[in-house]
Amino acid sequence: MKNTMKLEFDSISANESFARVTVAAFMTQMNPSMEEVADVKTAVSEAVTNAIIHGYNNEVHKITIFGKIENDMLELKVVDQGVGIEDIPKVMEPMYTSRPDLERSGMGFLFMEAFMDEVQVESKPGVGTTVIMKKKILKHEA
Repeated sequence: MKNTMKLEFDSISANESFARVTVAAFMTQMNPSMEEVADVKTAVSEAVTNAIIHGYNNEVHKITIFGKIENDMLELKVVDQGVGIEDIPKVMEPMYTSRPDLERSGMGFLFMEAFMDEVQVESKPGVGTTVIMKKKILKHEA
């Protein structure tokens, strides 16, 4: 099985739940467990929230999610054209946040890594950030 999707929406916090539900609906064709769906929804929430708060500093711009299913692998790319990240290893450290003024916990990338099998971050200051997340979906009986 192979399938792709593209979702583009405004970077407002109300659309974080829209992104979660849309990705969950897209992955249902893989017959995932409830736990797998919950894991992916959490990872998507974190990536979208990072784009809204850190990438765009709460300004309204576009976030795009590209989804791909190939056999038992779900791949998601969450893309923004925001401020970008200068030091990727630093921002991926647990408890690090670039917005302590907002009482952010700095756990977003940690959650993404905990719930997905693979997380990669590509970013260029002033250009934007792409978070690539992959998760193998186990075969479940329908």
